[in-house]
Amino acid sequence: MVGGWVTKPKTTNKGKTMIRPKRNDEPIQLTKQDLMKLLTEDDAMKHLLQKLLQEVLEAEMETALQAGKSERTGGRLGYRSGHYPRTLVTRVGKLELKVPQDRQGRFSTELFERYQRSEKALVAALMQMYVQGVSTRRVKTITEELCGHEFSASAISELNVKMDEELKRFMHRRLDEPYPYIILDARYERVRENGVGQSRAVLITLGIGWDGRRHVLSVELANRESTGSWKEHLLRLKERGLHGVQLVVSDDHAGLKRAIMEALPEAHWQRCYVHFLRNALDYLPRKQADDCLVELRWIYDRHDANEARHDLAAWLARWQDKHPKLCAWVEANIDETFAFYRLPRAHHKHLKSTNLLERLNQEIKRRTLLVRIFPDEASCLRLVQALAVETHEEWVDENRYLNMDLLRDQHKHPAPQTRAA
Repeated sequence: MVGGWVTKPKTTNKGKTMIRPKRNDEPIQLTKQDLMKLLTEDDAMKHLLQKLLQEVLEAEMETALQAGKSERTGGRLGYRSGHYPRTLVTRVGKLELKVPQDRQGRFSTELFERYQRSEKALVAALMQMYVQGVSTRRVKTITEELCGHEFSASAISELNVKMDEELKRFMHRRLDEPYPYIILDARYERVRENGVGQSRAVLITLGIGWDGRRHVLSVELANRESTGSWKEHLLRLKERGLHGVQLVVSDDHAGLKRAIMEALPEAHWQRCYVHFLRNALDYLPRKQADDCLVELRWIYDRHDANEARHDLAAWLARWQDKHPKLCAWVEANIDETFAFYRLPRAHHKHLKSTNLLERLNQEIKRRTLLVRIFPDEASCLRLVQALAVETHEEWVDENRYLNMDLLRDQHKHPAPQTRAA
């Protein structure tokens, strides 16, 4: 990974200035003059992105060789051997880059593979719409800018074959490691079927393993959210080896809830408290969402279930007379949102809601918005899966999301259980 490399000047014994990479958490830097020049040119974003990616490639090569251009050092691992041209297709246009080479031919970069997976899926969907004659004027303009006019149905098929194989391998991989926490949710995309736009549910499952990192476990399409579709989704995960699940986080969709109980009976279910608070609005008169919901939200910041129940009793006593329907509903259903109190304190904020998955859904929405209606189910699934795989790779490369030693210690020394905690 190159993310975080900063190029800084170093003066050699001969007084010449050269560039060497230094590990940092800051992005690669441009001079003020470079940035102002790029931003005032036509196609400013295209030129800026091209400049940044070229800097990434040069920094990556210097890291691989452990030496800058013409630098004399005993730690050098090889020598440069010029560049070769490479075109990177993006939504801001075609970028012409110069990829550095070394004499031994061992240098390789992940830049193109990671960046282009989702871009290829997006472009392929647009091209397919263009060929089928269902593209809007906006899609036509973007497609011609990204791809030119020379493409056909066979070119699209060739573009998709390799990508589909890679995505299938990922989505069918064995899940040999246990995942104590999983998060489930769905979003809807529009797909053209027999000339008519139809909604399709995108079922997504994320997991957090004992390594403390986040993983994308599965992304599938279904006609709709139902007990049957979710149960089949979960059973396919179990066939791939899913095991060791202790907590499942989701919203209160009836079909999903029932499927979790049937497919993962050993796991505790955590109803997303954010969705719960939204549902509570149905029991309040319109325009009267006053302090009662703010105070209800505070209950989820307590240290343990006992504190939460103490505050809940006080909340019910305070608001019973003013909002009796709301209080009756909360008292009957709030236990479903308290399962996270079984976990170590540091895990509470991450697992009392589906916010982790909601952020992934927002990114998917941002990227699929351009297509609006996919030409078929395959193109929809291809783009959504490609985005999910890229997110998975970023998560795995990052530091751990949770300290799972806390859960291990809790298993060794369990706290006394409280009612429906």
